[in-house]
Amino acid sequence: MSQHGHGAIPVISSTGLFTPSDVITNEELVTSFNAYADQYNAANPDAEPLTHSSVEFVEKASGIKSRHVMDKRAIVDPDIMEPRYAERPNEQISLMAEIGVAACRDALARAGRDIEDVEAVLCAASNMQRAYPAMAVEIQHELGMQRGFGFDINVACSSATFGIQTAADYIRSGNARSVLVVNPEITSGHLNWRDRDSHFIFGDVATAILVEAKDLAPAQHWEILGTRLKTQFSNNIRNNFGFLNRAHGQGAVDQSGPRNDKLFVQEGRKVFKEVVPMVGQMILEHAESLGLSGSDLRRLWLHQANTGMNRLIAQKVLGHEACEDESPTVLDTYANTSSAGSIIAFHKHNEDLAAGDVGLICSFGAGYSAGSVFVRKVA
Repeated sequence: MSQHGHGAIPVISSTGLFTPSDVITNEELVTSFNAYADQYNAANPDAEPLTHSSVEFVEKASGIKSRHVMDKRAIVDPDIMEPRYAERPNEQISLMAEIGVAACRDALARAGRDIEDVEAVLCAASNMQRAYPAMAVEIQHELGMQRGFGFDINVACSSATFGIQTAADYIRSGNARSVLVVNPEITSGHLNWRDRDSHFIFGDVATAILVEAKDLAPAQHWEILGTRLKTQFSNNIRNNFGFLNRAHGQGAVDQSGPRNDKLFVQEGRKVFKEVVPMVGQMILEHAESLGLSGSDLRRLWLHQANTGMNRLIAQKVLGHEACEDESPTVLDTYANTSSAGSIIAFHKHNEDLAAGDVGLICSFGAGYSAGSVFVRKVA
């Protein structure tokens, strides 16, 4: 691709959202889990008995009240308790690409942009449906994008902000003028629905962010003031599912017994204790480098993993307890949607801000990884 010249200012022109129609309430989830626990305890009288879950436990631990999923039927069946999707032939669009395309089309429509203007697609998500071809290339193809390139990014819950910085860097360098960052998150597939401590955490969704050169953007957009990324190795959030699992000589990967590490596992209390100060400090240092302070921020769109984490991070950044207007929550109805969470919050809670208002999109999660994107509204 030919270069377009250097020095373009990157902006967020629009965002897009695809929300699955199926919803699992905490009441449905707990009923399903408790039925499974009773079955397990009856079938394994000599094993450590499984403890019942409760709506009160789930909401106190997370702040989550419900979650969207691609297909709830098998998940809430105590005899299955995992998603069931029919395998599609190679000629048919894959499930993750399908919802990613829906989010991209929403973002394009909101910006009044034609796909012919887009030069790159970055599929940034916590899981990819397959190793190759890249999900991004499939999405690019399905959108009818005849030029440019696409590739996948996986930095777990921080994938979207890492994608935004990558896209912004392409704009700044002149390697592209219009980039779609898309986050299809079918996290119901990596969740152990039989684990009392985590069965309530995740939901499914897809988001998209259209990052463009300022002179190409619609009149109303968000100027990207600065981006910053951070990673620090930790085993406290882990998923060991991968293509080398078959080389371990243990046959097909199952989801019960000692092999639960092939799904999402975490040491929740350690994550809380270590990530909150790391992210709070990162945001403050990034803001200071941009000449900003907490009082300059009109709104925080934080990663939607846990209401307690967001409350403490917002308090450290703003210097006071944040109200819902300052740090909006979508976690209660979407649950943790990994990389898409902060983008859902931004998508649903940005139109009321005035020209000149400054806000922060921030994600954090496994890795550890964290990303911050400071933006200013232009209207």
